[in-house]
Amino acid sequence: MPYIEINLEKIFHNAKLLNEILSSKGISIIGITKVTLGNPTIAKTLVEAGINYLGDSRIGNIIRMKEAGVNAKFVLIRNPSHSEIPLIIRHTDISLNSELITIKKLSEEALQQNKKHGVILMVEMGDLREGIMPNDLENMVGEVLKLQNIDLLGIGTNLKCFAGVIPDENNMTEFSEIAQDIQKKYDIQFQFISGGNSANYDWVMSTNEIGSINNLRIGTVILLGVDGIKEDPILKYYQDTFTFVAEIVELKKKPLFPKGTVTTNAFGEPSIFQNRKKSKEGYRIHALLNAGRQDIQEKGLFPKDDVEILSASSDYIIVDLKKNDFKLGDELRFNVNYEALLGAMTSPFISKVFI
Repeated sequence: MPYIEINLEKIFHNAKLLNEILSSKGISIIGITKVTLGNPTIAKTLVEAGINYLGDSRIGNIIRMKEAGVNAKFVLIRNPSHSEIPLIIRHTDISLNSELITIKKLSEEALQQNKKHGVILMVEMGDLREGIMPNDLENMVGEVLKLQNIDLLGIGTNLKCFAGVIPDENNMTEFSEIAQDIQKKYDIQFQFISGGNSANYDWVMSTNEIGSINNLRIGTVILLGVDGIKEDPILKYYQDTFTFVAEIVELKKKPLFPKGTVTTNAFGEPSIFQNRKKSKEGYRIHALLNAGRQDIQEKGLFPKDDVEILSASSDYIIVDLKKNDFKLGDELRFNVNYEALLGAMTSPFISKVFI
């Protein structure tokens, strides 16, 4: 079975370093666990590194972490589904919201369960994913403050995820000013003015003017040691926190080009050979690995050996081994990006091995 090696020491290092740096700027972290499927062992590592709030987009992941004894405050970072509200009130401390009807239902359920539930209102700042339009925020805050058993803990925004809008001085300053105006209007103090995610890393590291922003929701920087915009490596952070390992299950010398009429592949994508000019005859050392797109996105894999990933089917990754002397049964190792990590951690066919 293919597997992914998870280096807890390196994840701890990244989390602790980032927490120390952001704390010095007055910014707290909600550590995001969704890309690891809420893995309790990784979650405990983040807590040990000093991150006390963990965020996930799936209530099932949060329940898994709680049942495994992860000692943290849990934040649902996706708008609550109405069907899941009883579970959300029972198992989370805070949820991100942008719909008043949903918050009213959270209030009703919190009353039934005799619990307080924290809410962070998401504000639309240009990326066009979730969020209340800024002009509507003041009235929304006024309505939320009337609800029983609901604690309005702050506001948040999200950039880069949908339209690709980058956090910068302009939108972060505007968001800070919105927070200041709301707090002054209602004479309240927000615990969370959450300016975004790992895409905010470059902005927060390049400025001394963070305004009112006091929180970020971070996963990628901690887990992969790269920024959230171009996924460039960050100095002093580890990028090899996760290593994907797959076994060679077929090893043959095969032609450089297919034989016959070429069309799209099984996923409707153009064949890699469709527009490739057949410049010469020849052969390659052609290997099939025991993982495919049902398990992982091969475009997010980066070989540690001098080999080339050609493509993948649902069951196999196809690799050109070049001049390397591999044999049947050998393992190939790969670094992963966010997309590949998401697939690997979600797949039940990939073992998780901690080192």
